[in-house]
Amino acid sequence: MSAWLSSAQGQNGAGRDQPPSRPPGFAEAPLRLDEATLPRAEDLGYELRPPRPDAPPAPATPFQGTGPQGHRGRMREKLLERGPDALADYELLEMLLFFAFKQGDTKPLAKALINRFGSFAAVLAAPQQVLMETRGLGPHSVAALKLVQAAALRLAKAEVMEAPVLNNWDRLITYLNAAISREKIKQFRILFLDSKNRLIADEAQAKGTVNHTPVYPREVMKRALELHATALILVHNHPSGDPTPSRADIEMTAEIKQAGQFFAVVVHDHLIVGNGRYLSFRREGLL
Repeated sequence: MSAWLSSAQGQNGAGRDQPPSRPPGFAEAPLRLDEATLPRAEDLGYELRPPRPDAPPAPATPFQGTGPQGHRGRMREKLLERGPDALADYELLEMLLFFAFKQGDTKPLAKALINRFGSFAAVLAAPQQVLMETRGLGPHSVAALKLVQAAALRLAKAEVMEAPVLNNWDRLITYLNAAISREKIKQFRILFLDSKNRLIADEAQAKGTVNHTPVYPREVMKRALELHATALILVHNHPSGDPTPSRADIEMTAEIKQAGQFFAVVVHDHLIVGNGRYLSFRREGLL
């Protein structure tokens, strides 16, 4: 059968007056702050000298502190008291970066990342190497971003596995969108289902280039038999974001469906996802 061919961190100086570097693995180097943004000593609870007895009282200010420590505390209170829906996307990312940068204002970096990649979700889904090469990020911040992405995918997958897939369509689409819709290369995945249409496994069968991924029906059936699967849902992404199937997509689906008939393995659907959009072969009458 034919294959499917379808469409900065700088080095710390060794100056005598510099503080010792943080132990490896603890956090990124502190963000550099302009002198104007540094907290005053009194904001951190220190007094440079006792106040004069005849000094007038200090004028009232809207905020008790203006430094990063006070800001981070207010952000945590906002999250815990009002819930995550009260936070904008850049604020979620800003707080996530708190875990990598123990000091400094992470808001400018959060906004810069969303401007570059387009959205909070796109920042999390960006390739690891691209993030590592992004100014302002380092191993600890990239690890934090990828950890959150992995946690989100596992949660979405666990929700899909709780019930028969065909009765849990909205959650399935949410999971697939999170898993592959923002991938920059084509990826072909198969959802293997048991006799009650519960998810046995979700496996990537092939990865290719932007518009080319080889898929062999005999390999698909071999894996289905190994897992004792009785049904399949085929899934692949279109990096362009347009889920319209190509002629090669349609022909490949027909070949896998035909191969499945010899082994009593049903192909329920073939889904194409791309940048939040999807197309179902069954709903479009292509299966």
